[in-house]
Amino acid sequence: MDFNDIQNAWNNEKTDNVVLPDNLERIQSANTPLDKIRKNLRNELIGQTVAVLFIGLTPYIFHFPEKWILSFYLFYSIAFAVSVYYLLKLYFFYKRLNKITLKTKDSLYETYFDIRLNMELYKTFGFALTPFMVLFIIGVWYNKISQHPGFDVANFTNRQLISAFAGIATSILFMGLAMEWTVHYSYGRYAKEIKKVIDELKEE
Repeated sequence: MDFNDIQNAWNNEKTDNVVLPDNLERIQSANTPLDKIRKNLRNELIGQTVAVLFIGLTPYIFHFPEKWILSFYLFYSIAFAVSVYYLLKLYFFYKRLNKITLKTKDSLYETYFDIRLNMELYKTFGFALTPFMVLFIIGVWYNKISQHPGFDVANFTNRQLISAFAGIATSILFMGLAMEWTVHYSYGRYAKEIKKVIDELKEE
């Protein structure tokens, strides 16, 4: 193979990963929303970790009856294990984000899909904890009203029971909506900005 053959073979190679200066500038514009996602995720990890540890102290803060403490920590240990699993997943995602350098289309695509995947992971984390949070709220509420003189759960009327179940259902619905809003506000709107850059690159 002579020099001309080598040159022709070089010219015929695919150049999908070659990034023109204009495209590079556009790709790197995604760093701004990416930085915001990193910042929100860091704050979220710190806040969630503190919240999980704080909940473990609530029997002593709210003075739960001694007979409840064993049951509380049985449920808490399960919630704690679930929290550790998801928080570690999110922590490793945060570490990946810190190592990313957006210089090619491929890196931009991979980062976007990683963000979308971990947004769903975060939602799953919230939904997995919802039953435990509902039980926690019920426990605090029941502990408060049970201290009233003459309190007896057997004396609850049907209306009071219906109100209690309605309150539980409303709490679950509220938690679900709050989770969706939090994910969108902290991550979703910035992921859309990255998706916009991807769409602009596809049009060229």
